[in-house]
Amino acid sequence: MIAAKGYAALQTGTVLSPWTFERRALTSHDVLIEILYCGVCHTDLHMIRNDWFPGIFPMVPGHEIVGRVIEAGAHVTKFKVGDLGGVGVMVDACMECEDCRNDQEQFCQVSPVQTYGNLQKDGTPAYGGYSNLIVVREEFVHHIADTLPLEGVAPLLCAGITTYSPLRNWQVGKGHKVAVVGLGGLGHMAVKFAVAFGAEVTVLSTSARKKEAALKLGAHHFVVTTDEEQFKSVQRSFHFMIDTVAADHDINPYIAALKTNGVYINVGMPAKPWSIPSFSLAAGNKVVAGSGAGGLAQTQEMLDFCAEHNIVSDVEVIKIQEIHTAMERLEKGDVLYRFVIDMSSL
Repeated sequence: MIAAKGYAALQTGTVLSPWTFERRALTSHDVLIEILYCGVCHTDLHMIRNDWFPGIFPMVPGHEIVGRVIEAGAHVTKFKVGDLGGVGVMVDACMECEDCRNDQEQFCQVSPVQTYGNLQKDGTPAYGGYSNLIVVREEFVHHIADTLPLEGVAPLLCAGITTYSPLRNWQVGKGHKVAVVGLGGLGHMAVKFAVAFGAEVTVLSTSARKKEAALKLGAHHFVVTTDEEQFKSVQRSFHFMIDTVAADHDINPYIAALKTNGVYINVGMPAKPWSIPSFSLAAGNKVVAGSGAGGLAQTQEMLDFCAEHNIVSDVEVIKIQEIHTAMERLEKGDVLYRFVIDMSSL
């Protein structure tokens, strides 16, 4: 076993505290990564509070991980000591089921292992990136270009792929009008990708103060949804809408803003179930879709695209000791646009 240290929620609803624990020993196909940066995702808040389902505690959050390989198993071929590596929302899967064979390992039907909050194949809890070290099977580690700032790369492992994947899967590009609902960690990446893919992008936000920031990110238009006239002006306007808001909200007004055959894509994952009148979908052949992260190949594709186009997340770097203040601010939407922990502060 490998001694590690980090910050953990010792039980549900508690604050995070310094905690020492053990990582599993390396097998011949594992790499040991010294974590340099880890993003703070809204999922981390949901998980430590049991908002979605009962968690496993103590819980070490964090699934936006960038670090450096400091040890490699005897049969590792993908990495060598000294290489940069990134770890996202999953660290293992069966690799044999239908989803795994179709490069959708995040939906593994047999033995999916998320980066934290569930059990590894040996029955021990998986612990995330709010720590100094992590052991990961080499296939689930991604190559990171050394040309980009690592603190800005870390959130790409979740916020990046979560927005890149549906835009790519729906083949969003030139000639499409895309609305991005919300301008937080996910939203700002959705804007960057949709613009890079050639779409005409509108940010829909409840906050007028975010207009300048949205336009600076590359959005072509900005609409305040609490302004009835503004929101009314964009009804039946968009081919695609990607909703990045994690808080519970009524999605029906947004569906009304789609064109005929328009697609509403949820990535924000609100906890409260939706209530959608059937006629609001049938009248216009509209589609309501979800998207969960991306598979291993697509995540590497996204990272390579970002390296080629100089795309990273806009971040505020914090010390691990500032995590409670950061989470309070995250819940209020007071961050542009992602907190990233400098793990050297641990």
